[in-house]
Amino acid sequence: MVENLHGVFAALTTPFENGKIAIKHFWENIQKYNTCDLAGYVIAGSSGEAAYLTEEESVTLVKEALETSAPDKKIIVGSARESTASTIAFTKRMADLGIKAALIRTPSYFKSVMTSEALKNHYYAIADEARIPVIPYHIPQVTGISIEQKLVIDLSKHPNIVGIKDSSGNLPFLGEVLPNLPSDFSYLLGAGSVFLFGLSLGASGGILRLADVIPDLCATLYNDFLAGDWEKASKLQRDVIPLNNAIIQKYGIAGAKYAMDLLGYYGGPPRDPILPLEASGKREIEKILKSLNLIK
Repeated sequence: MVENLHGVFAALTTPFENGKIAIKHFWENIQKYNTCDLAGYVIAGSSGEAAYLTEEESVTLVKEALETSAPDKKIIVGSARESTASTIAFTKRMADLGIKAALIRTPSYFKSVMTSEALKNHYYAIADEARIPVIPYHIPQVTGISIEQKLVIDLSKHPNIVGIKDSSGNLPFLGEVLPNLPSDFSYLLGAGSVFLFGLSLGASGGILRLADVIPDLCATLYNDFLAGDWEKASKLQRDVIPLNNAIIQKYGIAGAKYAMDLLGYYGGPPRDPILPLEASGKREIEKILKSLNLIK
């Protein structure tokens, strides 16, 4: 069992060169992130373009991350596949490598039959077999599948389901479900634009694409909240909303990677079929980073 997951986790991007994973850039990014006050990293999640990675590419990234990460950083891996059996098999493979927990999005290909009962059976079967803690991943804007409040409560009763990543940005959902969850159940936010507000409602931390671009500011926001400095935390939250919206809703992975390039990390191109950022998008990202005094 992993201890309660709290703090800021960077949802790492996957660097590519000429269509292939650029391992050197991957570990160089991690070495830089190691100096930041992050709780850990998520490998092969949505920000890592997991849907476009082969299984062996995911394994390679995990091995490199485990070797390169600082000892105090926890490694979580996105191990979801569409079938329950395939997810169990790949999650077990990740467990053999020594990761801390598995982040598992809802299966969505046959979304019309993904009822709460089907999802509960899916996650319970995985958690029974996984050998490492399981974190369901709620990202309805991508999967088209919403995890209902009752299902979150039911899932929290399984001893090997230790938390949830909620990227819905639905704060009322968080506020209503959290009082019904065990005190050691980790509620991790995936929406950087509402990070502070989610923390104030009782969330334990976040898995954020925003932390790929501005890890220190994300960690500062979290630490200001813990210190009770609401004024500083609120200002920082307001300041980073335009950047978060640009790299999530408007420009997505391509926007995040371009921002990383500007800030000394390697972002590089997204993998096809995602298109690189156009000139107008680059100008907007640059303008936002200048407003934060991160570039000149």
